[in-house]
Amino acid sequence: MEWSIAEGTGRYTASVSDSEGFLSISSLNLNGIAVNPPDVSISRVNQHGRLRVEIDGALHLAHVAKLGDDWWIHLDGRIHVVRMHEPGSAEDESVEGGLSAPMPGTILEVLVKQGQRVREGQTLVVMEAMKMEHRIQAPTAGEITKLHYSVGDRVEMGATLVEIGD
Repeated sequence: MEWSIAEGTGRYTASVSDSEGFLSISSLNLNGIAVNPPDVSISRVNQHGRLRVEIDGALHLAHVAKLGDDWWIHLDGRIHVVRMHEPGSAEDESVEGGLSAPMPGTILEVLVKQGQRVREGQTLVVMEAMKMEHRIQAPTAGEITKLHYSVGDRVEMGATLVEIGD
């Protein structure tokens, strides 16, 4: 199975070993080239959607959810989207230029208007999810072409919140 991380452009393949309920990466390839795997151990916690992750000896708790072929991982205040690439997987249905909700939540603030120019890294929307505030930021400079939600609206994980064009 291959997978990619939203922040990167390469495809990874990994061999994972299971020892007494702990998963670890035994080998890792990036675009077919072997790379040193990180020292990571993953185990389940007795709560749905929660994992215990040990990275280089440091303990972390992660919240995970699967939406289509994507795994949304909330770890140390950051959201990572991991896409699985396997035969028969669903096609990418995301809106090009759109920014998605990292998890189900409520819109607290909308800081931009349709037609407004924004800079890379500018906060566009603030939402509350899992008792935490998440700032949705512009990945690139551009123009807000569409706002899909308003303050107080409930959103589902993966819902397109804002669309940005050139």
